[in-house]
Amino acid sequence: MASEAPGHGHVEAGPLIRHLAEEGGVDLAALRGSGPGGRVTRADIERAAAAAPTARAPTARAPRARVTPLARRRAAELGVDLSSVAGTGKDAAIRAEDVSRAASGLAGAPSPPPRTTAAVRASRPSEDQAPAMRRAIARLMSRANRDVPHYYLSTTVDMAVPMDWLHERNRRSPMSERLLPAALLLKAAALAAHEVPELNGFWTDDRFTAGEGVHLGVTVSLRGGGLIAPVLRGADTLEVPALMSALKDLVSRARTGRLRGSEVSGATLTVTNLGDQGVETVFGVVHPPQVALVGFGRVVDRPWAVDGLLGVRPVVTVTLSADHRATDGAVGARYLTAVDRLLQNPEKL
Repeated sequence: MASEAPGHGHVEAGPLIRHLAEEGGVDLAALRGSGPGGRVTRADIERAAAAAPTARAPTARAPRARVTPLARRRAAELGVDLSSVAGTGKDAAIRAEDVSRAASGLAGAPSPPPRTTAAVRASRPSEDQAPAMRRAIARLMSRANRDVPHYYLSTTVDMAVPMDWLHERNRRSPMSERLLPAALLLKAAALAAHEVPELNGFWTDDRFTAGEGVHLGVTVSLRGGGLIAPVLRGADTLEVPALMSALKDLVSRARTGRLRGSEVSGATLTVTNLGDQGVETVFGVVHPPQVALVGFGRVVDRPWAVDGLLGVRPVVTVTLSADHRATDGAVGARYLTAVDRLLQNPEKL
């Protein structure tokens, strides 16, 4: 889609870009897009927002602090009131890092030094921060349960074919290149989101905006307590070994406080996998402004009939929690069917 700019002709900008421009107070008509064909990109919006003057209000009123588009998105995801956040950016602009600190109960802490490697490592979650993080998560989940009309679906997937394929591949691979079932599950979830884009995006301003790419937020439990969902960007385009490597790297850095700001926001769909903790079925809560969350349980052996013959097969329960404002059960069922079909062809993932 595009928007018309008086006196400037046709401005190429998608609905998400126009939404970010409105949030950041950026005039699309004054921008020259750097994307293909002059299309305005997220980077163009963020550069324009960073260069915009901060004091636009009349002198009779106190100027409002400028908030970066990424910080606004992070605040919506974490349920943080921006009026209570102190900005540490240029001219006291509120950055995404400021919102994250506020969500962790650190808004009153001194402004941080430049983000050197040592400083990033020093900011890793501690046991003292865990209760604050849990409170932030509780606020977000309470808001989601109150404001989002959820519906829930589940299906059981026969994992015999993918597990056989996985075992054969791992048998022929070095230890460092072996795959876990989670890699297949995440890739199937990402490809299914590409096929059913109605579940891959955001509900904002009473309408759905499709995500620009499939960016999976993968829920990770932190050692000191609390949860975080770092983002696997372009997960549908990653080969399974590359996805496995990226997942291991994200989980490791999430648990040692070394994630970059761009890796903790912008997810278009969240996946939670509690199979490694023995859970067989998980129904999650949608993370606004996303519209869906996928849950995977533990792969377990169950009696299973195939072609009229009863045997024992490995199966996994896949669940979907979704926002009824954006989709309905028919769309959700199409998504779960796609996940099942994709997993039955692991060599094509």
